[in-house]
Amino acid sequence: MPDPASNSSPSSTPSTPAARPLSFIEQVIEADNLSGRWGVWTPADASPTAAPGPAGDAARARLGKPRVHTRFPPEPNGYLHIGHAKSICLNYGLASRYHGRFNLRFDDTNPAKEEQEYVDAIKRDVLWLGADFNTHTGASAGGIFWASDYFEQMYAWGEELIHKGLAYVCALSADEVSKRRGTPQIPATSPDRDRPKPDSLRLLREMRDGKHPNGSYTLRARIDLASPNFNLRDPVLYRILHEAHHNTGTKWCIYPMYDYAHGFEDSLEGITHSICTLEFENHRPLYDWFIDSVNHGRHAQDPDPSRRPIHHPQQIEFARGNLNYTVTSKRFLLRLVQDKHVLGWDDPRMPTIAGFRRRGYTAAAIREFWDQLGVTKTNGTVDFSRLENTIRGHLNRTTPRRMGVLRPLKVTIENYEDAKTEWMDLVNNPEDAAMGVRKVPFSRTLYIERDDFMEDPPKKFFRLAQGAEVRLRGAYWIRCERVIKDASGAITELRCSYDPTTRGGESPPPAADGTVRKVKATLHWVSAPHAMPAEVRLFDRLFNAEEPGKRTGEQLDDLNPSSLEIIPGAMLEPAFLDDLRSASQGGTGLQPVSGAASPPSGFTPITLAGATWPDAIGRYQLERLGYFCIDKDTDVAAGRLVLNRTVTLKDDWAKTKA
Repeated sequence: MPDPASNSSPSSTPSTPAARPLSFIEQVIEADNLSGRWGVWTPADASPTAAPGPAGDAARARLGKPRVHTRFPPEPNGYLHIGHAKSICLNYGLASRYHGRFNLRFDDTNPAKEEQEYVDAIKRDVLWLGADFNTHTGASAGGIFWASDYFEQMYAWGEELIHKGLAYVCALSADEVSKRRGTPQIPATSPDRDRPKPDSLRLLREMRDGKHPNGSYTLRARIDLASPNFNLRDPVLYRILHEAHHNTGTKWCIYPMYDYAHGFEDSLEGITHSICTLEFENHRPLYDWFIDSVNHGRHAQDPDPSRRPIHHPQQIEFARGNLNYTVTSKRFLLRLVQDKHVLGWDDPRMPTIAGFRRRGYTAAAIREFWDQLGVTKTNGTVDFSRLENTIRGHLNRTTPRRMGVLRPLKVTIENYEDAKTEWMDLVNNPEDAAMGVRKVPFSRTLYIERDDFMEDPPKKFFRLAQGAEVRLRGAYWIRCERVIKDASGAITELRCSYDPTTRGGESPPPAADGTVRKVKATLHWVSAPHAMPAEVRLFDRLFNAEEPGKRTGEQLDDLNPSSLEIIPGAMLEPAFLDDLRSASQGGTGLQPVSGAASPPSGFTPITLAGATWPDAIGRYQLERLGYFCIDKDTDVAAGRLVLNRTVTLKDDWAKTKA
């Protein structure tokens, strides 16, 4: 923790990139750094200066620079969502930009709603986004912390507030407190506000010792029952809760309220800039009151360090990240999971970070998305299409191309030799020549997309029809000669011919009379004897309304019935299997490849078809179909491949809105 009396003035130059104007938060930090408001990093708090590698290099470079210390403080009562990603990227980004430190701190003050599953998921998500809080590996890492580690200190401050006449034990129930809260014109009331200090102190200690049942007493701050800011109307500091805690076990049966604990946690960790969303703006006076009240009567020169003023961070509020077609309420998301409207917290339709990751979104794309939007003080809603366009652009640059047929229709090329197989060279990624080419087998029997054939096509249908000719990607031109149907009249097969002069998809030479044949469609395909079967899950937006629940008051009424389509019989080119076999080991069948780029802590990279994925999730573009990723349900050993659609190639929702 920094010395509050220290105010040395460091020399500082702006550290933010010149490519964009400074955000209002960066302007505050720049001004603080120039004034020396928070002092400079010293060997005592810039650690680990003796560590090897990037963490140690960063710590040594930090020495003497202005202190910038941020944090992300989630409650472990659910999975993080896409809005949390904005805060994580912002706080870690500021610490990194200003050679500072970033803490991950769990506000674990309510054991009734907290679970180890949520703790583990939060750690995983924060690391995945690139915010490495591990001081052994993270260049800007400040460490991982727990509010529960400060329970003793926060309790001691509670007793101190009683001694100062600034807190009292109240016997009102939660319902009674609510009824007595008053109105803007009528003050709140409490019959215990003038309880003698010794009585309050005795009752608080009895509460701590487990002598009273849940709900019988609370510790309340003695502030202002007539305040226009209702947060200051003698808020509750401690309540009785006989619940085991995931970190402290059964040691405590009283727990601090979030508002009481929050500012003290920042103080104890030496946070300089306590950055939070706008809904906490009205809570700032309360956080300030708690620290000012503890500091009241303290002196920086007191020989007892525990009696000196405690650190007082600066809170700065910004507008949260809201997306249309999305609900991020933890309570509602839990309802979706518990009532089985989705497949779990990491269902790819969920707005959780885990859901986006499983759907195939990359951490880099999410960071880019929030960085492009910037930081403001005005709440608003961002169109979901902007996020989809960001991931499209990212995956277009980075994913290898593959061919797959979702709804196969058999094609037999009658003038192609039965036993013959040719291997065509297809580019892995036209955006990145370094990713090279792959070999794709071509044979007499193929699969094309059922939607790419029409027996009686309309005028502007340029794909395959009887008597029509199309190009097969990277292979040959084919013409449909006959249509085979079953007894019910359903089309089961197309009999086609191919032009051997069009190998590689090239145009044939002109005819003797100079006529040049042309085709207007290029189709994707797979060789039937070589095809790999797969289950493909087509995910779409979970809601079909921009503001779920606005129409009826019930958000569930706007669930999109077409948000998931499972296709069990898709056929993929064999390069998928080659990729997975080259990097397979148990589980999802993926393992690291030697020489891969350094991963975010907790993840092991894989390299598939020249693309390295730090989070071990293989991603592809299925030509003409969209971007897909390999799902965790894949089992290479069992020959089971599952793909999740990340996003379509084009914005289908824009056409729907139009």
